[in-house]
Amino acid sequence: MFVQNGQGIAVLRAAGHNPPVNVFAVVSGAFSVLNAGFGAVSACVTGPTNALLTSSGTRQRHYTAAVAYGLLALAFAALAPTLTRLMLATPKEFVLALGGIAMLRALQQAFVTAFATDFTLGSLVTFVVTISGMNLFNIHAAFWGLVIGYGVSRLLERGDHLSISGVV
Repeated sequence: MFVQNGQGIAVLRAAGHNPPVNVFAVVSGAFSVLNAGFGAVSACVTGPTNALLTSSGTRQRHYTAAVAYGLLALAFAALAPTLTRLMLATPKEFVLALGGIAMLRALQQAFVTAFATDFTLGSLVTFVVTISGMNLFNIHAAFWGLVIGYGVSRLLERGDHLSISGVV
């Protein structure tokens, strides 16, 4: 819950919102306890969902998207048994393709942000190594992405590191 709320808050702040962090923590905890009674997952402010909701551009559309998302979530919750059977009958490839299409705008915005300033090569190497799924010494690819991305950046983007430290 901490990671998801952290991502969600970061996405909202990047979109120009000022989310109430303490309220998020209390409400997420309370609804997680309630959800646990029904055998459901914890409630949290997820980063990917917020990225989709804030990808529309203007702030007014963010609020409209959030209300529409909330109403759809309630409708899908009411129809969960039927929709679960339908999704289980759907080919796995179709579900993966649909999920990928839904995340394209969020991924585009992440690339624009990551590659708009300094350390672009390090960002790219970090991304590529992380999605490669490399599992060296039984350590996950996310760790190696950060280590290798930082190493490449340190070696090949010396000017960026010097400008950050105030040398240049």
